[in-house]
Amino acid sequence: MTVWVGTSGWQYADWRGIFYPQGVAQRRWLNFYTQSFATVELNASFYRPVLRPAFEGWRERTPDDFRMAVKAGRALTHFRRLRDPDVPLERMIDAARGLGDKMGPLLIQLPPDLTAEPERLDAVLRLIPGDVRVVVEPRHDSWWTEEVRAVLAGHDVALCWADRLERPVTPLWRTAGFGYLRFHEGTARLRPRYHRTALGEWARRVAETWPAGEDVFVYFNNDPGGAAIHDAVRFAAAARATGMPVGRTPELRDLRAASLGPGR
Repeated sequence: MTVWVGTSGWQYADWRGIFYPQGVAQRRWLNFYTQSFATVELNASFYRPVLRPAFEGWRERTPDDFRMAVKAGRALTHFRRLRDPDVPLERMIDAARGLGDKMGPLLIQLPPDLTAEPERLDAVLRLIPGDVRVVVEPRHDSWWTEEVRAVLAGHDVALCWADRLERPVTPLWRTAGFGYLRFHEGTARLRPRYHRTALGEWARRVAETWPAGEDVFVYFNNDPGGAAIHDAVRFAAAARATGMPVGRTPELRDLRAASLGPGR
């Protein structure tokens, strides 16, 4: 089992001077990031298609132990709303395979106004090859049914656990042989940072749900002001304290985030 901890994206201008040294050119940010973290969630693929040569380039530029989760494009999820998925899915997966064995899970995040369509979701999941790990993040409460849970479990697809304002906004179902957790926004004084106690509680939930043998991917999406970097490091420390093996993360003392102040 490995708990892979990272952030949702790496190209944030306000991380310069907090995480990225002032002298490091933006084209080298990924190289710098991968010296500190063993995983990242690619969000750029949601907004526009990313071609296979780009994925192949990231494969060549990253360490052997690196994993990149890939967010499905909005053409599939928000424009087509899971209808007629064949072409966008095929193109997306073929491109992402350029990562080789560094390809992490494929995240399918659904629009917040898309109500439950378990049959439509099942049809999409049937098109995805079995060697691709898939995560689904519904964002409408109508999806929290046993029928939806059965669809996910039947395909060994993970329900994305999600946190907003330091509380779960999804059921804590285990539907696959791996886990996936996203942190969107905390409530600490220096928002959108997370309180240390909240991160510790999530680490305990992960340890209790995946006690051994499975990968769990954890990403922080609260990027403003470098909050995601700081919280990812604190979560990794909390996960290690439970005895779980955790992928590469920087030491808190090494971060250029001292200006963010201490966690609470």
